[in-house]
Amino acid sequence: MANRLPPLNALKAFEASARLLSFTKAASELFVTQAAVSHQIKSLESFLGLKLFMRKNRTLLLTEEGQSYYLDIKDIFSSLHEATSKLVAKGAKGTLTVSIHPSLAIQWLVPRLTVFNKLNPDIDVRINADDGESDTLPDDVDIAFFYGRGEWTGLTADKIKTEYLQPVCSPLLLDDSSKLLTPDDLQNFTLLHDTSRQDWKRWFKQVRLKGSNVEQGPIFSHSAMVLQAAMYGQGVALVKNILAKPEIDSGRLIAPFTDVLLNKDAYYLVCRDNQSNMARIAPFRKWVLDTMRAEGEDVAEH
Repeated sequence: MANRLPPLNALKAFEASARLLSFTKAASELFVTQAAVSHQIKSLESFLGLKLFMRKNRTLLLTEEGQSYYLDIKDIFSSLHEATSKLVAKGAKGTLTVSIHPSLAIQWLVPRLTVFNKLNPDIDVRINADDGESDTLPDDVDIAFFYGRGEWTGLTADKIKTEYLQPVCSPLLLDDSSKLLTPDDLQNFTLLHDTSRQDWKRWFKQVRLKGSNVEQGPIFSHSAMVLQAAMYGQGVALVKNILAKPEIDSGRLIAPFTDVLLNKDAYYLVCRDNQSNMARIAPFRKWVLDTMRAEGEDVAEH
Protein backbone atom coordinates (compact mmCIF):
# COMPACT_ATOMS: atom_id res chain seq x y z
CA MET A 1 0.00 0.00 0.00
CA ALA A 2 2.83 2.40 0.92
CA ASN A 3 4.31 2.32 -2.57
CA ARG A 4 1.00 2.34 -4.42
CA LEU A 5 -1.03 5.25 -5.70
CA PRO A 6 -4.80 5.14 -6.14
CA PRO A 7 -6.12 5.07 -9.74
CA LEU A 8 -6.12 8.52 -11.35
CA ASN A 9 -9.74 8.21 -12.51
CA ALA A 10 -10.84 7.53 -8.95
CA LEU A 11 -8.90 10.55 -7.71
CA LYS A 12 -10.44 12.74 -10.42
CA ALA A 13 -13.90 11.58 -9.43
CA PHE A 14 -13.19 12.27 -5.77
CA GLU A 15 -11.68 15.74 -6.38
CA ALA A 16 -14.64 16.84 -8.51
CA SER A 17 -17.22 15.38 -6.12
CA ALA A 18 -15.53 16.91 -3.08
CA ARG A 19 -15.25 20.31 -4.74
CA LEU A 20 -18.84 20.32 -6.00
CA LEU A 21 -20.33 18.20 -3.19
CA SER A 22 -22.40 16.42 -5.80
CA PHE A 23 -21.93 13.16 -7.68
CA THR A 24 -24.32 14.42 -10.35
CA LYS A 25 -22.41 17.65 -10.98
CA ALA A 26 -19.09 15.78 -10.88
CA ALA A 27 -20.39 13.31 -13.49
CA SER A 28 -21.43 16.19 -15.75
CA GLU A 29 -18.00 17.86 -15.45
CA LEU A 30 -16.17 14.61 -16.14
CA PHE A 31 -18.52 13.58 -18.97
CA VAL A 32 -19.42 10.27 -17.33
CA THR A 33 -22.53 8.89 -15.65
CA GLN A 34 -23.40 9.40 -11.99
CA ALA A 35 -23.16 5.64 -11.54
CA ALA A 36 -19.57 5.75 -12.87
CA VAL A 37 -18.64 8.45 -10.35
CA SER A 38 -20.22 6.47 -7.50
CA HIS A 39 -18.29 3.40 -8.61
CA GLN A 40 -15.00 5.34 -8.67
CA ILE A 41 -15.62 6.75 -5.19
CA LYS A 42 -16.38 3.30 -3.77
CA SER A 43 -13.22 1.99 -5.45
CA LEU A 44 -11.15 4.76 -3.85
CA GLU A 45 -12.70 4.22 -0.42
CA SER A 46 -11.95 0.50 -0.73
CA PHE A 47 -8.35 1.29 -1.73
CA LEU A 48 -7.90 3.66 1.25
CA GLY A 49 -9.95 1.65 3.73
CA LEU A 50 -11.74 4.86 4.72
CA LYS A 51 -15.14 6.44 4.24
CA LEU A 52 -14.82 9.73 2.31
CA PHE A 53 -18.43 10.88 1.96
CA MET A 54 -21.60 10.70 3.97
CA ARG A 55 -25.22 11.66 3.37
CA LYS A 56 -27.11 13.96 5.75
CA ASN A 57 -30.64 15.11 4.95
CA ARG A 58 -30.09 14.06 1.33
CA THR A 59 -27.03 16.34 1.21
CA LEU A 60 -23.60 15.01 0.23
CA LEU A 61 -20.93 15.85 2.80
CA LEU A 62 -17.27 14.99 3.28
CA THR A 63 -16.26 12.93 6.27
CA GLU A 64 -13.43 14.27 8.40
CA GLU A 65 -11.01 11.99 6.57
CA GLY A 66 -12.49 13.01 3.24
CA GLN A 67 -12.13 16.71 4.04
CA SER A 68 -8.50 16.26 5.07
CA TYR A 69 -7.73 14.22 1.94
CA TYR A 70 -9.41 16.77 -0.33
CA LEU A 71 -7.41 19.65 1.14
CA ASP A 72 -4.22 17.70 0.53
CA ILE A 73 -4.89 16.74 -3.09
CA LYS A 74 -6.68 19.81 -4.46
CA ASP A 75 -3.40 21.74 -4.82
CA ILE A 76 -1.92 18.75 -6.63
CA PHE A 77 -4.72 18.85 -9.20
CA SER A 78 -4.35 22.60 -9.49
CA SER A 79 -0.63 22.16 -10.19
CA LEU A 80 -1.40 19.49 -12.80
CA HIS A 81 -3.82 21.82 -14.57
CA GLU A 82 -1.29 24.67 -14.49
CA ALA A 83 1.56 22.49 -15.78
CA THR A 84 -0.64 21.18 -18.59
CA SER A 85 -1.78 24.68 -19.55
CA LYS A 86 1.83 25.88 -19.65
CA LEU A 87 2.85 22.98 -21.86
CA VAL A 88 -0.03 23.53 -24.28
CA ALA A 89 0.71 27.26 -24.36
CA LYS A 90 4.37 26.56 -25.05
CA GLY A 91 3.38 24.40 -28.03
CA ALA A 92 1.09 27.13 -29.34
CA LYS A 93 3.22 30.16 -28.66
CA GLY A 94 6.50 30.77 -26.92
CA THR A 95 9.88 30.62 -28.57
CA LEU A 96 10.49 29.27 -32.06
CA THR A 97 14.11 28.24 -32.58
CA VAL A 98 15.28 28.54 -36.18
CA SER A 99 18.60 27.13 -37.39
CA ILE A 100 20.05 28.86 -40.44
CA HIS A 101 23.39 29.53 -42.14
CA PRO A 102 24.78 32.91 -40.98
CA SER A 103 24.95 34.39 -44.48
CA LEU A 104 21.36 33.43 -45.29
CA ALA A 105 20.24 34.83 -41.95
CA ILE A 106 22.01 38.15 -42.57
CA GLN A 107 20.99 38.57 -46.19
CA TRP A 108 17.48 37.14 -46.24
CA LEU A 109 15.82 36.23 -42.93
CA VAL A 110 16.79 39.01 -40.52
CA PRO A 111 15.75 41.92 -42.79
CA ARG A 112 12.28 40.35 -43.19
CA LEU A 113 11.63 39.27 -39.60
CA THR A 114 9.81 42.51 -38.77
CA VAL A 115 6.94 41.40 -41.02
CA PHE A 116 6.68 38.00 -39.33
CA ASN A 117 6.87 39.53 -35.85
CA LYS A 118 4.00 41.90 -36.62
CA LEU A 119 1.87 39.06 -37.95
CA ASN A 120 2.71 36.76 -35.02
CA PRO A 121 3.40 38.85 -31.89
CA ASP A 122 2.90 35.80 -29.64
CA ILE A 123 5.83 33.90 -31.21
CA ASP A 124 9.38 34.87 -30.27
CA VAL A 125 11.88 33.82 -32.94
CA ARG A 126 15.29 32.66 -31.74
CA ILE A 127 17.89 32.58 -34.51
CA ASN A 128 20.54 29.88 -34.19
CA ALA A 129 23.26 30.65 -36.76
CA ASP A 130 24.87 27.39 -37.87
CA ASP A 131 27.37 27.15 -40.72
CA GLY A 132 27.69 23.38 -40.50
CA GLU A 133 25.98 20.83 -42.75
CA SER A 134 23.56 18.43 -41.12
CA ASP A 135 20.81 16.00 -42.05
CA THR A 136 19.12 16.01 -38.65
CA LEU A 137 17.54 18.62 -36.39
CA PRO A 138 19.05 19.11 -32.92
CA ASP A 139 16.60 18.62 -30.06
CA ASP A 140 16.50 22.34 -29.30
CA VAL A 141 15.72 23.41 -32.90
CA ASP A 142 12.13 23.61 -34.21
CA ILE A 143 12.71 24.44 -37.86
CA ALA A 144 15.76 24.96 -40.06
CA PHE A 145 17.02 26.09 -43.45
CA PHE A 146 18.91 23.19 -45.02
CA TYR A 147 20.94 23.12 -48.22
CA GLY A 148 20.89 19.96 -50.31
CA ARG A 149 18.67 17.67 -52.37
CA GLY A 150 15.64 17.58 -50.04
CA GLU A 151 16.07 13.97 -48.92
CA TRP A 152 16.28 13.88 -45.14
CA THR A 153 14.77 11.00 -43.17
CA GLY A 154 12.05 11.96 -40.71
CA LEU A 155 11.89 15.56 -41.90
CA THR A 156 9.32 17.48 -43.91
CA ALA A 157 11.28 19.47 -46.49
CA ASP A 158 9.82 22.35 -48.50
CA LYS A 159 11.95 23.58 -51.39
CA ILE A 160 12.12 27.34 -51.04
CA LYS A 161 14.68 28.41 -53.61
CA THR A 162 16.51 26.94 -56.57
CA GLU A 163 20.04 28.14 -56.27
CA TYR A 164 22.20 29.57 -58.99
CA LEU A 165 25.43 31.49 -58.83
CA GLN A 166 25.89 34.78 -60.66
CA PRO A 167 28.82 37.17 -61.04
CA VAL A 168 28.30 40.48 -59.21
CA CYS A 169 30.39 43.54 -58.52
CA SER A 170 30.11 47.07 -57.23
CA PRO A 171 29.27 49.75 -59.81
CA LEU A 172 32.17 51.66 -58.25
CA LEU A 173 34.51 49.04 -59.71
CA LEU A 174 33.65 50.04 -63.27
CA ASP A 175 34.68 53.19 -65.09
CA ASP A 176 35.67 54.21 -68.60
CA SER A 177 38.88 52.22 -68.40
CA SER A 178 37.44 49.21 -66.57
CA LYS A 179 34.46 47.59 -68.25
CA LEU A 180 32.68 44.27 -67.93
CA LEU A 181 30.97 43.88 -71.27
CA THR A 182 31.71 40.19 -71.84
CA PRO A 183 32.89 37.32 -69.61
CA ASP A 184 36.29 37.61 -71.26
CA ASP A 185 36.74 41.00 -69.56
CA LEU A 186 36.96 39.20 -66.19
CA GLN A 187 40.63 38.53 -67.00
CA ASN A 188 41.28 42.15 -66.00
CA PHE A 189 39.58 41.94 -62.58
CA THR A 190 40.28 40.30 -59.23
CA LEU A 191 38.01 37.32 -58.61
CA LEU A 192 36.53 36.89 -55.11
CA HIS A 193 36.00 33.30 -54.01
CA ASP A 194 33.42 31.77 -51.66
CA THR A 195 35.00 28.89 -49.69
CA SER A 196 37.04 27.61 -52.66
CA ARG A 197 37.94 28.41 -56.27
CA GLN A 198 35.79 25.59 -57.68
CA ASP A 199 32.68 27.66 -58.42
CA TRP A 200 34.54 30.14 -60.61
CA LYS A 201 36.23 27.25 -62.43
CA ARG A 202 32.81 25.71 -63.17
CA TRP A 203 31.42 29.05 -64.32
CA PHE A 204 34.30 29.64 -66.77
CA LYS A 205 33.90 26.10 -68.06
CA GLN A 206 30.18 26.68 -68.65
CA VAL A 207 30.77 29.88 -70.64
CA ARG A 208 33.59 28.09 -72.49
CA LEU A 209 36.35 30.45 -71.49
CA LYS A 210 39.70 29.82 -69.91
CA GLY A 211 39.88 31.67 -66.62
CA SER A 212 43.57 32.45 -66.41
CA ASN A 213 43.09 34.36 -63.15
CA VAL A 214 40.90 31.75 -61.40
CA GLU A 215 43.78 30.59 -59.22
CA GLN A 216 44.17 34.11 -57.82
CA GLY A 217 42.08 36.31 -55.56
CA PRO A 218 41.05 36.08 -51.89
CA ILE A 219 38.96 33.21 -50.50
CA PHE A 220 36.29 33.87 -47.85
CA SER A 221 34.72 31.33 -45.51
CA HIS A 222 31.26 32.95 -45.50
CA SER A 223 29.16 34.18 -48.42
CA ALA A 224 28.26 37.37 -46.55
CA MET A 225 31.95 38.24 -46.42
CA VAL A 226 32.29 37.75 -50.18
CA LEU A 227 29.33 40.07 -50.73
CA GLN A 228 30.86 42.70 -48.47
CA ALA A 229 34.15 42.53 -50.35
CA ALA A 230 32.33 42.92 -53.65
CA MET A 231 30.32 45.91 -52.36
CA TYR A 232 33.57 47.59 -51.32
CA GLY A 233 34.88 47.23 -54.87
CA GLN A 234 37.52 44.62 -54.07
CA GLY A 235 36.69 42.48 -57.10
CA VAL A 236 34.02 40.40 -58.81
CA ALA A 237 32.24 37.72 -56.76
CA LEU A 238 30.33 34.64 -57.87
CA VAL A 239 27.53 34.43 -55.31
CA LYS A 240 24.19 32.74 -54.60
CA ASN A 241 21.20 34.51 -56.09
CA ILE A 242 19.17 34.60 -52.89
CA LEU A 243 22.02 36.31 -51.05
CA ALA A 244 22.86 38.79 -53.80
CA LYS A 245 19.30 39.89 -54.60
CA PRO A 246 18.95 42.51 -51.81
CA GLU A 247 22.21 44.16 -52.82
CA ILE A 248 21.32 44.09 -56.52
CA ASP A 249 17.87 45.55 -55.81
CA SER A 250 19.43 48.35 -53.78
CA GLY A 251 22.02 49.14 -56.46
CA ARG A 252 24.97 48.33 -54.22
CA LEU A 253 25.83 45.49 -56.58
CA ILE A 254 25.22 44.88 -60.26
CA ALA A 255 25.05 41.64 -62.24
CA PRO A 256 27.02 42.35 -65.44
CA PHE A 257 26.19 39.04 -67.19
CA THR A 258 23.11 36.90 -67.73
CA ASP A 259 25.15 33.69 -67.53
CA VAL A 260 24.36 31.87 -64.27
CA LEU A 261 25.65 28.62 -62.80
CA LEU A 262 22.80 26.36 -61.73
CA ASN A 263 23.38 24.13 -58.73
CA LYS A 264 21.76 20.74 -58.18
CA ASP A 265 21.38 21.54 -54.49
CA ALA A 266 18.80 24.02 -53.26
CA TYR A 267 17.56 25.66 -50.08
CA TYR A 268 14.87 23.82 -48.11
CA LEU A 269 12.84 24.68 -45.04
CA VAL A 270 12.71 21.58 -42.84
CA CYS A 271 10.97 20.48 -39.66
CA ARG A 272 10.13 17.14 -38.08
CA ASP A 273 7.44 15.15 -39.90
CA ASN A 274 5.10 15.13 -36.91
CA GLN A 275 5.51 18.83 -36.10
CA SER A 276 4.81 20.65 -39.38
CA ASN A 277 1.36 21.74 -38.16
CA MET A 278 2.37 22.77 -34.64
CA ALA A 279 0.95 26.15 -33.68
CA ARG A 280 4.31 27.90 -33.43
CA ILE A 281 5.89 26.18 -36.45
CA ALA A 282 3.08 26.32 -39.02
CA PRO A 283 2.84 30.16 -39.16
CA PHE A 284 6.59 30.54 -39.71
CA ARG A 285 6.64 27.81 -42.33
CA LYS A 286 3.73 29.39 -44.21
CA TRP A 287 5.25 32.87 -43.97
CA VAL A 288 8.61 31.76 -45.40
CA LEU A 289 6.99 29.89 -48.30
CA ASP A 290 4.57 32.73 -49.06
CA THR A 291 7.36 35.30 -48.94
CA MET A 292 9.59 33.27 -51.23
CA ARG A 293 6.76 32.81 -53.73
CA ALA A 294 5.88 36.51 -53.62
CA GLU A 295 9.48 37.54 -54.26
CA GLY A 296 9.76 35.07 -57.12
CA GLU A 297 12.68 35.27 -59.52
CA ASP A 298 13.60 31.63 -59.54
CA VAL A 299 16.08 30.39 -62.11
CA ALA A 300 13.26 28.98 -64.23
CA GLU A 301 11.91 32.51 -64.52
CA HIS A 302 15.29 34.16 -64.98
